[in-house]
Amino acid sequence: MNSVEIRRYADSDWPGTWDVWHEVVSAGESYDNAPDSTEDDAREHWLLPSPWEQWVAVEDGDVLGMYKVGPNRAKLGAHVANASFMVSSRARGRGLGRTLGEHCLDRARELGYTAMQFNAVVSTNTVAVRLWRSLGFIIVGTVPDGFQSTRHGLVDFHIMHRYL
Repeated sequence: MNSVEIRRYADSDWPGTWDVWHEVVSAGESYDNAPDSTEDDAREHWLLPSPWEQWVAVEDGDVLGMYKVGPNRAKLGAHVANASFMVSSRARGRGLGRTLGEHCLDRARELGYTAMQFNAVVSTNTVAVRLWRSLGFIIVGTVPDGFQSTRHGLVDFHIMHRYL
């Protein structure tokens, strides 16, 4: 992933961000957004206001992946970060998820968070579960049949956590 630049999202990144977002969400396997979500839905979901930050992974001007990071809860729970990640099928298997995950963990530390929590990692997304476990996350809870996979039907999702 040496040729990939990870940088803060800019408005000019929206077309590529939308392409990745649409590809991932329309698959119906890892996000609970409606697979037929519109571009406006995507903007509302992904481009959250500060203190949230959005980051993109770009190669030769092409957005291949992205993440957003911000507080998992408000006020007295705001010391725990939350993040969401998406990687284009054009970059899968190249280690971009790990690179984005490590970058995000570093950024969360810089921002002063003390831990990170993922609220819904779909159990059938075994690549993500394996990645997050390898980066030190543990499963702190599982919601039975909490996700309606378009391919697998009702499946569990995990709540994952790690200290920073």
